[in-house]
Amino acid sequence: MTDSAANSPQPGIAAVPDDLIQVGHVTGAYGLRGAIRVTPYSLDADALLNVKTWWLDKPSLRAVKVRTAKFHSGDVTATLVDLSERDLAEALKGATVQVSRADFPALTEDEYYWTDLIGMDVVNLQGEALGKVTDMMHNGAQSILRITPAPAADAPLDAKVEERLVPFVDQFVKTVDQNAKMITLDWGLDY
Repeated sequence: MTDSAANSPQPGIAAVPDDLIQVGHVTGAYGLRGAIRVTPYSLDADALLNVKTWWLDKPSLRAVKVRTAKFHSGDVTATLVDLSERDLAEALKGATVQVSRADFPALTEDEYYWTDLIGMDVVNLQGEALGKVTDMMHNGAQSILRITPAPAADAPLDAKVEERLVPFVDQFVKTVDQNAKMITLDWGLDY
């Protein structure tokens, strides 16, 4: 089956978007009326709370309509259209929750979704390459860029590559150019 055939809509079934992003996973049922509990992969869970079509991968990838979603004790509890029994909700435990990147809520000029930063090249003010953003994390105070430098051309395949952990704060992050997929930091090669 070709990729285009896999994404072709079947009667009554929505086409699978090419830009799905995992935003959480179902940890079980919530309450007696078929609500689910979802652990979000971000602190604010904007996509889970605001997007009305989620894609669940259990038993197979499919779109579900969200009736309600709200924060509750660090997780998101949600009711889904056509899901009103606790046993059916419990059967979704372990499913990943994905959302089309195109449906993410709009951000202000100085805000970024982590998923958009991952994969960006990173240079310092001197134009020296620091590597690529390979991951993001949060330490309780701020977001942290995990930057992995490209291995040297003559380095052995098993050479250890030292990653950099840089706080994503104005003091160090000078520009984020989403079009060029480039972040400029005030950060030396020897830090």
